[in-house]
Amino acid sequence: MSLSQWLVQKRNLLPNNVIKVDYNVLQSPNNLWIKCNQCNLLMYHKVLSANHKVCPQCSYHFPTSSQDRIKYLFDVNSWESFDINLSSTDPLGFVDKKLYSQRLIDMKIKTGLSDAVQTGIAKINNISVACGIMDFRFMGGSMGSVVGEKLTRLVEKATLLRLPLIIICASGGARMQEGMLSLMQMAKVSSALHRHNESVLPYFTVLTSPTTGGVTASFAMLGDLILAEPQAVIAFAGRRVIEQTIKEDLPKNFQTSEYLFKHGFIDLIVPRKQLRSQLNQLLLLYSNSLR
Repeated sequence: MSLSQWLVQKRNLLPNNVIKVDYNVLQSPNNLWIKCNQCNLLMYHKVLSANHKVCPQCSYHFPTSSQDRIKYLFDVNSWESFDINLSSTDPLGFVDKKLYSQRLIDMKIKTGLSDAVQTGIAKINNISVACGIMDFRFMGGSMGSVVGEKLTRLVEKATLLRLPLIIICASGGARMQEGMLSLMQMAKVSSALHRHNESVLPYFTVLTSPTTGGVTASFAMLGDLILAEPQAVIAFAGRRVIEQTIKEDLPKNFQTSEYLFKHGFIDLIVPRKQLRSQLNQLLLLYSNSLR
């Protein structure tokens, strides 16, 4: 029996700083021991990080940041960022419990990002790719005008340079604080993807948990191949909204990647640790279209 497993059984011996995990906990250097949200296995934080933030016992995929995904996926020092200074404004003067403008400032300080997506060019085993990586830590990965603009510029650059395109999705959907300006990003990014497709260039999407709302309704489901992490929540409307609309109870695993794979909505379920090698195989398979 491992030390971690023994500590789980002896709950009275658990350190005081072991708590359920969210993005903030994973990023904090003060939480040396982390408990799995699914199987309650206790792990040393370096062990979890070395395993791509996947539980070694039950394979639960912890939330992870865009910075971590860059580290896991691409050749060392190959990432070149685009449009890092683009930042949303507050066109509606939106206020709920806090000014939207203040929320943006808080998110920038908290995440170190200008908005909810990082875009750039990198290499996977020396194959150049254009990639957009959404980050759920920034206002739930919501799609505002800057997210749409950065992704559109990324797609256009991929088309111009004849590069394969990968978008890793993690989003609660459109950003309500920007109203119609947020919703129009769905059509804007999709139009750019159509031109990329007309150039006979491959486009792969990777759906992580959660991928919902307007992101699901647009570019997330337009990939030539649609990949997803295990047990990811993938949906447009919320479960309760659907049940109240159709007046029926939904299956327990409804809106999971496994359910969607079984019903033909996605093409592959790929564990995080295998994603780099799987994308490399797909890039090699589609290499003829890049010539």
